[in-house]
Amino acid sequence: MNIDLDFKKQEGLVPAIVQDAGTGEVLMLAYMSPESFEETLRTGRACYYSRSRNKLWRKGEESGNVQEVVEVRIDCDDDTILLKVNQVGGAACHTGNRSCFFRKIMGDCLIEDGEQVFDPKEVYKS
Repeated sequence: MNIDLDFKKQEGLVPAIVQDAGTGEVLMLAYMSPESFEETLRTGRACYYSRSRNKLWRKGEESGNVQEVVEVRIDCDDDTILLKVNQVGGAACHTGNRSCFFRKIMGDCLIEDGEQVFDPKEVYKS
């Protein structure tokens, strides 16, 4: 397979938009390194690169909320990935919400209207 993603544009990473394969809901935005992209393709489970921890981040390794990859798409500039996934466990966001996009702007207010799936204080005890 000859996939030539442009990891040079953004300091070795490319953004990955993550979408629910069944509903089309946007669950999150993460970043992938060449290693995390290869692992994702090899295992069929989403693996990202954590910019805050500077290491591979296997989605769900702590929470159990893994992402099974259904489809991988690459944009026209070869610098963004779209993952269509089955979100196992219900929550994509580390806050315990189904989606990282659980807040919306209404006028001059920020309203939270997402589905809280788990309590992060219970899951991430550290």
